[in-house]
Amino acid sequence: MARARKTDKRLWWLLGVAAGVSVIWLLITFWLIGATMEPADRATAWSLLGDRLVLICLTWAMGMAAIAWSLKRWFDHWVTPSVQLAEEARVLLRTDVVRELRPKGNQETRELVGLFNQLVVQREALRQEMDARVREAAQNIEQEKLRLAALMSELTQSVVVCNLDGRILLYNNRARMQFRAMSSSPKLADGAELIGIGRSIYTAFDRKLVAHALENVRQRMQRGAGQPVAQFVTTTKAGQLLRVQMAPVRAVGATDDESVEGRLSGFVLMLDNITREQEQASERERVLLGLTEGSRASLANIQAAVDMLDYPDLEAPVRERFLGVVREEVDVMSRRIKSLLDDPTTPLTTRWPMEDMLGADLMAAAARRIEEALELAVVEEGVDAQLWLRIESFSILQALIYLSARLKTTFAVRTLILSLRPASQGQQKVELDLGWRHPDVTVEQLQGWDQDAMQMGQEVSALSVHDVVERHAGAFWFECDTAAGTGCFRFLLPAAAPQETADTATFIRNESRPEYYDFDLFRSTPASKALEDMPLTELAYTVFDTETTGLNPAQGDEIIQIGAARIFNGRLLRRECFDQLVDPGRSIPAASIPIHGITPDMVRGQPRIAEVLPAFHAFAQDTVLVAHNAAFDMRFLQLKEKLTGLVFDQPVLDTLLLSAVIHPNQDSHRLEAIAERFNVTVIGRHTAMGDAMVTAEVFLKLIPLLAEKGIHTLGQARTAAQQTYYARLKY
Repeated sequence: MARARKTDKRLWWLLGVAAGVSVIWLLITFWLIGATMEPADRATAWSLLGDRLVLICLTWAMGMAAIAWSLKRWFDHWVTPSVQLAEEARVLLRTDVVRELRPKGNQETRELVGLFNQLVVQREALRQEMDARVREAAQNIEQEKLRLAALMSELTQSVVVCNLDGRILLYNNRARMQFRAMSSSPKLADGAELIGIGRSIYTAFDRKLVAHALENVRQRMQRGAGQPVAQFVTTTKAGQLLRVQMAPVRAVGATDDESVEGRLSGFVLMLDNITREQEQASERERVLLGLTEGSRASLANIQAAVDMLDYPDLEAPVRERFLGVVREEVDVMSRRIKSLLDDPTTPLTTRWPMEDMLGADLMAAAARRIEEALELAVVEEGVDAQLWLRIESFSILQALIYLSARLKTTFAVRTLILSLRPASQGQQKVELDLGWRHPDVTVEQLQGWDQDAMQMGQEVSALSVHDVVERHAGAFWFECDTAAGTGCFRFLLPAAAPQETADTATFIRNESRPEYYDFDLFRSTPASKALEDMPLTELAYTVFDTETTGLNPAQGDEIIQIGAARIFNGRLLRRECFDQLVDPGRSIPAASIPIHGITPDMVRGQPRIAEVLPAFHAFAQDTVLVAHNAAFDMRFLQLKEKLTGLVFDQPVLDTLLLSAVIHPNQDSHRLEAIAERFNVTVIGRHTAMGDAMVTAEVFLKLIPLLAEKGIHTLGQARTAAQQTYYARLKY
């Protein structure tokens, strides 16, 4: 049946023509014979033939069958081999596959196969010679790569390099370990749902925090700062406290005359786990707090007793009583100190590392964020361009936006005034004012605003303005002049000494920075394109396979293994894999064990599908799913949607359908047959991970062949796949 469906359409067209011609020829013959006969003879002839019409039809049918068989043999010998040869030759021509084509068909076609094989051998010899020269020329570059890899692997600090879209381009082993600790399911996904080549850094970090730090970097680059870095602090789901330092990656060949966007191609994140450091600092703070607060009363009692002992006429019993008070309070203080030093309780407070930031940068960022988020006019008045602050800028911006939003909704304030100046008291503080001109605002109406949790739109922060100010060891108050119709919120924040100057010698045309890699991903912007219109070569893929207890998911068969690998930027990332056995909660039929090799002992104690699918869902997030005979695997996933609440709604590509698009005349589209055509080595067949790897390599071979047929985008590939016969199969 499969071979009959794929027979060349020209064969059926010829058979139809032959049948039609034969019928017309018979009718014309009978008509001519009848026209030359007398009516009596014609009646006699028809009476003789009438009883034999069935025999005549059978003879005609047998003749047509013989013609069809002859045409089929002729096509199989002369036409079909040449069509199949053309498809297989196209694979060798458009990909890097090297294999010998098998001769078949007529003698001429066999000779053509031999000549083509010779051309392939010659081409491969030339390619190997060229590769040898390229390897020789690139030897020094490869050494630099190895040095960079060795350096990155030995660093004790986590390093992640991203492009401007937040896509990860490079990371070291330390970063992988750090992200594994941040994972919600480290035993299943090993952190791969958070970190990986091409993955978004925003799956791990708040987009607003990263965007804010990147904005600070841009501002410092705009001023020509020698070291335009920024930092922020964030907490992970596991309760860790991370300090993240961001540095820019400058575009290759960029000059100082270009805009900041032209000079910036990405950023580097350096992660430090400061949880232990903060716990130790907090513990010391707790001890100090216990000493100061707990000893205050004892010191007051001692001071009072000492004051009484100064009287010369104090009677001996009274003097002895005051001395006893002193001894008792000293003993209490000694026991308190010993108790505090020996008590490893939970820290009372947490320190948040601050960054030094130019005040003018903070004001510019605040004005821009308020105008964009609230559509309010912001005027900067009296901003001292030389002032530096030591702050955690993200929380300060949140406080300013929150207060601005409440002014807008409560009093319909339309214009705000930002100012920054040294504190009038002459201390190391800076006064930041958020002012307004509105006669209806009174101090009484503003009471409690600093104590409420900050809310920006639908987002509610765990902090209040009071918490933010307390974090900075500062002060906050509000002032209103009812007569003038003006007022302001005033922040008293810590000042910092100027630490940043434009040092053009640090980066002169990027000559001081060695170039180890040329990352093509810095130029890609997949976030700005519609997925259906994205080229196949620019998409990220999760190629997966499942092993199951049987072939009928609707009748109780279950998944017993999921294997997946990722493809990004046209490269199979073999180390970023998902491979997990699953306890199906039912028996594994003995007949299926020889196929996949998974025994009941192997899945006993493994996690159930309700635990595995969330990890796999996170692993496959923001990618296109690819599988061989994907309808089968997707059906198993779809039947678990109600159980897990997870929907795999991303686009799906099927290598079986794509193979049928590329090679419609081939006899088989089984994974082994396709792998043989592409010279892909099959290892671990009928294991989920093994099949996923083979499918991934096959898919990479199919992409250039699809482009030859004018299929370049995801939407075009899905449309072409749906037009094949196999797309009508249902599970």
